[in-house]
Amino acid sequence: MESQRRSIGDDSSISPELDRLIRQRGRDLRLRKLDQQNAVKIVNHLIESLLEFLKNNDDQPFFREVSVLTSGSYYEMVKINKPNEFDIMLKLKVPRLVLSNLEEYQGLFYKINLFKATQTEIQHFLLEDERTVSATKIKAEMHRLVRKFINNHFQGEGWVIRRNLINSPAVTLELKLKEKGNDVMSVDIVPTLEVPQGWPQAARAGPNIDKWLGKKCRRQFVSKSVYFVPKRPKGRNLKDDAKESWRISFSHIEKEMMQYHGNKKTCCETHSNKCCRKLCMRLLKCLIEGLKQQYPKELEPLCSYHGKTAFFHVLSDRVQDSLWSPGQLSVSFMKLFGYFEQCAINGSLPHFFVREHNHFSPPAFPKRALVFLTNALREQRELGLPVLKVPSPTSALVPDTEAVIHPITGTDSIVASDSSFKHVYIYLLVVIVCVGIICVFQK
Repeated sequence: MESQRRSIGDDSSISPELDRLIRQRGRDLRLRKLDQQNAVKIVNHLIESLLEFLKNNDDQPFFREVSVLTSGSYYEMVKINKPNEFDIMLKLKVPRLVLSNLEEYQGLFYKINLFKATQTEIQHFLLEDERTVSATKIKAEMHRLVRKFINNHFQGEGWVIRRNLINSPAVTLELKLKEKGNDVMSVDIVPTLEVPQGWPQAARAGPNIDKWLGKKCRRQFVSKSVYFVPKRPKGRNLKDDAKESWRISFSHIEKEMMQYHGNKKTCCETHSNKCCRKLCMRLLKCLIEGLKQQYPKELEPLCSYHGKTAFFHVLSDRVQDSLWSPGQLSVSFMKLFGYFEQCAINGSLPHFFVREHNHFSPPAFPKRALVFLTNALREQRELGLPVLKVPSPTSALVPDTEAVIHPITGTDSIVASDSSFKHVYIYLLVVIVCVGIICVFQK
């Protein structure tokens, strides 16, 4: 099996057709600058107005001093197709906090308590023990404030709030872009707690980037604050602590790694030293989204973060910038694809920062979904990645020959045969001649 993984992505395993497909799809995934400018203008106006509203709101002072932390694929410059999804983290000002790891979740979920009792505004979001910060209370209040903001300041402008999902930390706003054929733009607003006093023990070693970005960079990352978002684990019959838990987030570190992604710090600063790392990530996102569109139920647990995690692992292994030159796009992408497929086969995709946590373990990723993903990835590899192909539009004027040969049972054939087309043309010609004769006699 290991030898099979090594062969995936070798020059000999990539046909000219597959090479052309990867390169063409990579070009198609780029965002148009005009679309980006228009989208950012809309989002910036929304967020600036929300911050002003929160700063001046009278009924909830705790949310007055929030600050913005942008995250997600758009700000990491790996968004594909359209700039239609934005992630905005709103950092809440909090006193000193104490973290308690929920052991059954391998360092990813935490109970958060106040270091000491307080009379500050956060007291309204504590549980009965007056120390535990309630994730559900803060998320519910964020949802209420955003709804009030939209009703008061953006009424009739098209923004709607999506239904609150129990396993999502975000309040999601959606806007239909009528000038774009009713395309939908979404903005995820996530209340966030900042903990500056050091990373928890499960993540203390930091990401495995010594050979890629360097030991100094890893130490700088670990010295930064860490963030927590109000997200509970997946699964049924959760304990009370799990229902009120906070999930650790490294989105600020991930964005920085995406920005300074080269082994040499000058990678992608000029046209002469461009690399294909981010393009490989976009292609993997495209493949994951394509599979989820084909099999939404079977691959419901799969998300782009699985692809991003695999991407970081591959970057930390293939560290040399020369391995990621634009001319190596197809080989580099197939190496990434091969690693992701092998993770599915082994049932092991370690979290890049919390190494004990496996993204491919139940209940977050059920065994049945993992088996389906493994088979889907194998099929994609054997068939030459058909999910990356863009379907060519079928002209409405071209008859469907399959429908002619095999008409739909119980109905008239939708497409006329060649002889029926001739009859239609003769009929129209007769009508035109008759109308012409009538006009002549009327004159």
